[in-house]
Amino acid sequence: MGRLPKKIRKRDNSLVEFNTQKIERAIYRAALEALADDKKAARTAEVSKAIVLEKIASVFKDKIPSVEEVQDVVEEVLMQEGFSSVARSYILYREEHKDIRQVKVIYGVRDDLKLPLNTLLVLKKRYLLKDDEKNVLETPRELFRRIARSVCEGEANFKSKRKKNEVEEKYFRMMTDFEFLPNSPTLMNAGTALGQLSACFVLPVDDSIQGIFGALKNMAKIHQTGGGTGFDFSRLRPKGDLVSSTKGEASGPVSFMSIFNQATGVIVQGGRRRGANMGILRCDHPDIVDFIEAKIEEGAFSNFNLSVGVTDQFMEAVKRNRNFDLINPRTKKTVKSIKARVLFDLIVYSAWRTGDPGLIFLDEINRHNPTPRLGRIQATNPCGEIPLLANESCNLASINLSKFVRNGSVEWKRLEDAIVWGVRFLDDVVEVNTYPLPQIQEMTFANRKIGLGVMGFADMLIKLGIPYNSESATRMASRIMRFFHETSLNASQALARERGVFPNHKESVYPKKNMRMRNATVNTVAPTGTISIVAGCSSGIEPLFALSFVRNVLSGRKLYELHSLFEEELRMRSLYSKELLAEVGKVGTIREIKKLPPDIRKVFVTAFDVPPEHHLRIQAAFQKYTDNSVSKTINLPFDSTVEDVRKIYRMAHELKCKGITIYRYDTKKNQVLSFDSRIGEEREEVLDFILAESEYAGGCHSGTCPF
Repeated sequence: MGRLPKKIRKRDNSLVEFNTQKIERAIYRAALEALADDKKAARTAEVSKAIVLEKIASVFKDKIPSVEEVQDVVEEVLMQEGFSSVARSYILYREEHKDIRQVKVIYGVRDDLKLPLNTLLVLKKRYLLKDDEKNVLETPRELFRRIARSVCEGEANFKSKRKKNEVEEKYFRMMTDFEFLPNSPTLMNAGTALGQLSACFVLPVDDSIQGIFGALKNMAKIHQTGGGTGFDFSRLRPKGDLVSSTKGEASGPVSFMSIFNQATGVIVQGGRRRGANMGILRCDHPDIVDFIEAKIEEGAFSNFNLSVGVTDQFMEAVKRNRNFDLINPRTKKTVKSIKARVLFDLIVYSAWRTGDPGLIFLDEINRHNPTPRLGRIQATNPCGEIPLLANESCNLASINLSKFVRNGSVEWKRLEDAIVWGVRFLDDVVEVNTYPLPQIQEMTFANRKIGLGVMGFADMLIKLGIPYNSESATRMASRIMRFFHETSLNASQALARERGVFPNHKESVYPKKNMRMRNATVNTVAPTGTISIVAGCSSGIEPLFALSFVRNVLSGRKLYELHSLFEEELRMRSLYSKELLAEVGKVGTIREIKKLPPDIRKVFVTAFDVPPEHHLRIQAAFQKYTDNSVSKTINLPFDSTVEDVRKIYRMAHELKCKGITIYRYDTKKNQVLSFDSRIGEEREEVLDFILAESEYAGGCHSGTCPF
């Protein structure tokens, strides 16, 4: 054989190394689909590759071939050697990807990482830099280079054995391999003039006009930079209470919340993602009934998630059917006493109707408060996974667990390495961050809280052959998060030896534990949303929401999607067909599709297959080893009862969760996962297909969770 070319010309005219393995992999994929036999496909690829390379060496002696020219040679060889079915599969693959490339060109993004179309559209909408005319200025690879280069500047503030360029390359590789991604503000703002990289904030709301509208002003600044805000409105005096300066009557916390809600809606119109808030009111506030019922009317408080801050005392009173005192926060006097169970029933009914309010278990949160001398934690970020003191912020990132399974086993050593680097990345973010308010900068530097979490848990279980709705999944959740937490603690202590402990360390719980920590908290489990779409994995610790579905993308265009692991399994077993996929796309579960083997139906579990109690046990398993909190939506079918919700809320407290959120399917008009009956591609009958909005990745269906 003659000499092979050293370079190949890509479609964008750039030159890259000529890689013979890519040719073999492409032939193997086509052969596997056509022959449905792994050994035959591998042999076909091996034989064909040798002939293809020989022909390329002969034809392209003195010039650099293009990708298209090489693919033409592959087609020709497959036909000449009698592999007509493989050639047909290869040609169809080329045509399909040609169509996708044309769509990508139309949307104005150069895809240098070969990403799925919807992933590219999410990047364009949210993260890629644009000029004043909204033209995209960077590629996905350049986005991750921008982030890595910006964040590694934090290394310059410390003496380290690591060289800055080494750290930058590690961060860049972790992101471009989609093993790790930071939260949305970091993706949007790193390396820009804005420079605000944190996702989560809690702001105090004091009981005065200055305090209320000061919080409103600060909220606007944070939302403008892409952050989400949490508020405890429990300090505000109740409706009808005395206003001493005017001798008038107070309007109460719920009325002031409506101003925050409206302001959020106005600010979002010019932003890249809609603002999000968490509103919390203590269970003993006199206006608690108004708060519980605030979202009963469709569309009310659409920019808020609501949670009642409940205490152990309240939950015990519910259990024993005792009276419970409502206390005026201004006077500290009891206003009235009501049956705790009556109040709890109101919470449960409202949650059954609308998905709100959730519960925040204040005593459980404060039992794990790392800095109790600085005060009690009263609020969380919008999705509940980060309990914070007033004026604290936290930056998050998630590791894609599905990338750490090989041959049916977890690669623990590789996962350990990713966790160590993830903790370092987030500590560097604290250093380079531009904070929206000086008091937030002061509190964040003083405690240096970070939240390294996970995504792709459901995908990991599939690769391990573990059904999500099994006890084995619960055990794996505990095992993974325990390893995750212990490794994160060790990584933070290693950073403390290199960089020093966080300034409030003496005020924390760690000296008694003989632990010198760089960060007051290290782990969280966030909903991940759009970053899991970018990473190509399941959202957070949620089950798959569907295996075959239609996604509603830009300008009403509908894009068919199929879960990659499910597709791979079907092709491996010669079960792939459009008719089967249409059936799967209609019902949302494969448990009753008898034409599929039992082992596939057992492992490829969707949210429709998971009992509510098991959702909760998965959440509790992760919470046990998470020092912040866990964002998890307990999805309920439409026919779930009020009693089902009551059982889940009480069980969440018994399992020592820090919070609980449920959503009963189809209880909101704007839910982001639905069944669409307008799609009947090339068929006479109308099909009901699962329809997901462009940025939905799993979890909350209601549309009120930020992505």
